[in-house]
Amino acid sequence: MQTKYPLYIKAPMVLLTIVLAVFIMITAKSVLVPLMVSGFLAVLISPMASWLERRGVPALLAAFLSLVALLAFIFGLAYFFYNQLLGFADELGMLERRMSELLEQLNEFTQRHIEGAVPISLENIQTIIFNYIYENMASLTHGVIATATTLTIIVIVPIYVFLFLYFRRFLIQFILRAFPYRNRDKVQRVIHKVKNVVQNYIVGMFLVIIILAILNSIALYSFGLKHALLFAVFAALLNVIPFLGPFIGATFHIVFALLTTDTLWVPFGIFLSFYVIQLAESNLFTPKIVGGKVAMNPLLTILTLFVGNFIWGLSGMILFIPGMAILKVIFDEIPGMEPYGYLLGDTRSPKKARKRRERLLKGLESVKERLKP
Repeated sequence: MQTKYPLYIKAPMVLLTIVLAVFIMITAKSVLVPLMVSGFLAVLISPMASWLERRGVPALLAAFLSLVALLAFIFGLAYFFYNQLLGFADELGMLERRMSELLEQLNEFTQRHIEGAVPISLENIQTIIFNYIYENMASLTHGVIATATTLTIIVIVPIYVFLFLYFRRFLIQFILRAFPYRNRDKVQRVIHKVKNVVQNYIVGMFLVIIILAILNSIALYSFGLKHALLFAVFAALLNVIPFLGPFIGATFHIVFALLTTDTLWVPFGIFLSFYVIQLAESNLFTPKIVGGKVAMNPLLTILTLFVGNFIWGLSGMILFIPGMAILKVIFDEIPGMEPYGYLLGDTRSPKKARKRRERLLKGLESVKERLKP
């Protein structure tokens, strides 16, 4: 028989649990973030490892080849940005001159129409920046240390991914053994659904990024903007941060167009094009490609972004979105937690949700066969 506690006892216990969880997540960020990233990447490429194993490739070699394919893709993307940034670096001198010209025009306008206006120069801006650097040297030093930690993460994440891939069946068996045998079917269902959520979210976001990169490139090339491919792919990648990412990406293009063109029509046209593309992304591409597979509540998504930024910074803003979808899957299967799963879910009709559950249950039988030792 379960003991029911009154609200004045239950509420402080829940609040204390949340505060303790947040404290642990902030303190153990250097450990949890690499593990979470590695887990997501391992789940993403696990079908490739399973495909190789079914064709007679040893498990150790299959995990290694899958990791090599993932690293090849990541290095290819990094090489693309490296080459594009080399070309963009040649424009920095021109951008500095153009910035000086625009500041002179702004000063002339303000002095003509605003009495007592103080002129702004590029040297003043540089002085402010350097003063800020000197005054915040301690925090910048901490940033250098954080960069060193980031380099360590880059080294350790591939190792984690390989180990997750190689021991994935062992870890699944551990999870199954950690629960009573009568709950084994439910645990298998949760594992299968979590795997689908992670894979569908990452693959769906990747497809959306490709579509946005193509549309952004068409828009920027049509206006003759230099380094259009770099800006287009960069803005598409920022789409992994809902709501804020597209805004930041569009800002770079518009500012660059203002500095490199002599007319306001080009920046305005770029703004209008990106506005239309983002409307299509938020109302068509993401709901159909990602939202149809990963149910997320827009209100909770925004709240998750702010909470993730508070706890883990940029990493939290990216990782907490699929994490919220995983929590919804778990809450849906725990008795008494269904309302919280409903809160994290989307607002689609129960009929569509029921069809989605039926599709997941159909795939459960094949999962049971693969999980047998």
